[in-house]
Amino acid sequence: MKPIRKAVFPVAGLGTRFLPATKANPKEMLPIVDKPLIQFAAEEAVAAGIDVLIFIIGRNKSSIPDHFDKAFELEANLVAGGKNEMLEVVQNILPPHVDCVYIRQAEALGLGHAVLCAQSVVGDEPFAVLLADDLIDAGERTCLNQMVDIYNQHHCSILGIEQVPRSTVNRYGIIDSESIAKNLFKVNAIVEKPAVDKAPSNLAVVGRYILTPRIFKLLEQTERGAGNEIQLTDGIAKLLNEESVLGHEFSGKRFDCGSKSGYLKATVEFALKHPELKQEFQAFLHNLIKK
Repeated sequence: MKPIRKAVFPVAGLGTRFLPATKANPKEMLPIVDKPLIQFAAEEAVAAGIDVLIFIIGRNKSSIPDHFDKAFELEANLVAGGKNEMLEVVQNILPPHVDCVYIRQAEALGLGHAVLCAQSVVGDEPFAVLLADDLIDAGERTCLNQMVDIYNQHHCSILGIEQVPRSTVNRYGIIDSESIAKNLFKVNAIVEKPAVDKAPSNLAVVGRYILTPRIFKLLEQTERGAGNEIQLTDGIAKLLNEESVLGHEFSGKRFDCGSKSGYLKATVEFALKHPELKQEFQAFLHNLIKK
């Protein structure tokens, strides 16, 4: 089996929940303290051994390729100012062996369509999909690290899953499954945003996937579903008829940075771990709570 070398980042969404901040700035470029969401996702992919990053971009997303490109004027300014530490940060956003590919999604037709846009670059290899909205803090063994390890054992598609409150299952793709090992499930069925009283479980698929290339042909055959979009969930449902699909309940804490409350929670928790800020920020919060 071929290794997981390529990752797809669907970043063409409009980010309407964060307007007006996202009117001209992609939501994936919103910072958690001093690092944009998309960089967290890219670093997670690289840590898992991926060396080709495929960004599915849309209108007003030029700041994403700009972020991962060289910035000659900025670097020259930092050199002239003797700001060597900041220069190193700017120059080492990604390791030199990692390639970035940018593909324009002309029309926002859903997550399934965004993944399908990457077909020409991915080819016949298994690949990862990471949604930058889902920031997962898992320490050294990142969520994707964990999933790649499982893929190397089972050689099939893997879905990152977590238990969510039953009242929120209508926001997610929900799986019907059976446990086969600790934190590992055989997926029998998957449904996109089911009604609370009809959901098969409270195990939700979150923004991490490893998929076999068969998914492309199935997405080509998938009609528009929920939201009048081509849903990746519907393609995975077809894949279940042909191949094994596993769900991995990952170790780590997920922040839903597609919501304002999740974004703020991530900002606070990461600020409390930031080496430059943690003591000052902790004292600020302590004093704020006492008032």
